Amino acid sequence: MAKPHPLLEELRRAMKGAGDPARAAGQQAYMKSTMPYHGVANAEMRKICREVFADYVPERERWSADVLAIWRDARFREERYAAIELAQSRKARPLHTTNVLGMFEELIVDGAWWDYVDTLASKNLGLILENDRAPMRKKMLAWSKCEDMWKRRSSILCQLQFKEKTDLDFLYACIEPSLSSKEFFLRKAIGWALRQYAWTDPEEVVRYIEANDARLSPLSKREALKNVSPQTVRSAPSTAARGARRRSS
Repeated sequence: MAKPHPLLEELRRAMKGAGDPARAAGQQAYMKSTMPYHGVANAEMRKICREVFADYVPERERWSADVLAIWRDARFREERYAAIELAQSRKARPLHTTNVLGMFEELIVDGAWWDYVDTLASKNLGLILENDRAPMRKKMLAWSKCEDMWKRRSSILCQLQFKEKTDLDFLYACIEPSLSSKEFFLRKAIGWALRQYAWTDPEEVVRYIEANDARLSPLSKREALKNVSPQTVRSAPSTAARGARRRSS
């Protein structure tokens, strides 16, 4: 068996020492994970990563190779979280272009669960979109139509942190192919993306829900309107208002 990557060896030693078997069992059950946990709290896991990666200087080919080596050779779920921490290093922000999208695609498709996918979509894919807008927009529109559910979810969530910089036409285009889906994680993603934008423009979110009332699932609508005031919903056309009144009654 090949020797693990030196960074992974260091991470594994530190996490094993900080682990709690009782916590590990609970974490594994909560995440429905086939991969075991060391039992390290998130704050401690991040502290270990900061210490192990303190002197790390990312260069594109080396950085992506190191992230993938840690990810592929991980035996515990926190070790995969550490690969994501390295991928999200502040020093690596300039390296986020469509040239490294293949790395993130592997993490998303292979990870295939929300604890991996959501942070990669909202942070890493969002940063690529900021740095490399036109080609990334094209890639995400393609992802929004693909068979892999987690890539679809990622395309919907990639602007999650954009606030007033959100490209609404692009967001709606990424949502469109999944509007009729019965998949829970896609319905939830649609609602989450709309709810997040509602902090910026609640009236627009209510308008969109009204315009697509028959196509949006109850879950998506409920999630989208979670933080919208009743007054804002009541001022909208009748269908959205009736739905909100039913939820509050």
